[in-house]
Amino acid sequence: MNEALRIVVVAPDLDIEDQDDEHAISQAERSRSLRIGLLSNGFNLIATLPADVFLTERLAQLQPDMIIVDAESDARDALEHVVMATRDARRPIVMFTNDDDTRHVKDAVAAGVSAYIVAGLSAERIRPILDVALARFQHEQSLRQELAETKTELNELSAAMKDRKVIDRAKALLMERQQMTEPAAYARLRKAAMDKNLKLVEVAQRMLDVADLLG
Repeated sequence: MNEALRIVVVAPDLDIEDQDDEHAISQAERSRSLRIGLLSNGFNLIATLPADVFLTERLAQLQPDMIIVDAESDARDALEHVVMATRDARRPIVMFTNDDDTRHVKDAVAAGVSAYIVAGLSAERIRPILDVALARFQHEQSLRQELAETKTELNELSAAMKDRKVIDRAKALLMERQQMTEPAAYARLRKAAMDKNLKLVEVAQRMLDVADLLG
């Protein structure tokens, strides 16, 4: 499974302009360690991208199986870019950070992050972290699919019940005004629908509309 998993890492630029900037150097070392860890674990690292306004387009072109966000002080900004970029095509998102401020963990998980890892860049931890994140994402996608199917079924049932009420009202109208039995009224509606190549409920609704118009 890992060999086929195509991963994009969203991370700051590794180019360091100020060689005295210890924070930038530390961040670059973390990013390199993460990428080395991915490769050493057999994952397919297809690109490293910045968290900018072009991220959506680039992800659409690359179609990765998983997105890893490598960020620290700008973690929230980077995450917002990734979430916006994947809102129409959901993918598992794993966030690695050394920032021990966990105030945004809840928001990150609510936004769709499958795993939020603090100080978890050791090579031996990467594989189980990504495996669990992928499994969690697939489980959540399955639940979403089941929920969507249930909503569709409920909507269809609701529509069918509404149609049945319209047909029953039309039958009652025929039974009252034409002195018909219920089977005869239904047969009249069904024949009219077939003759006009319409749905039964459409014929019934037209009949009710005319009756309302004429009083």
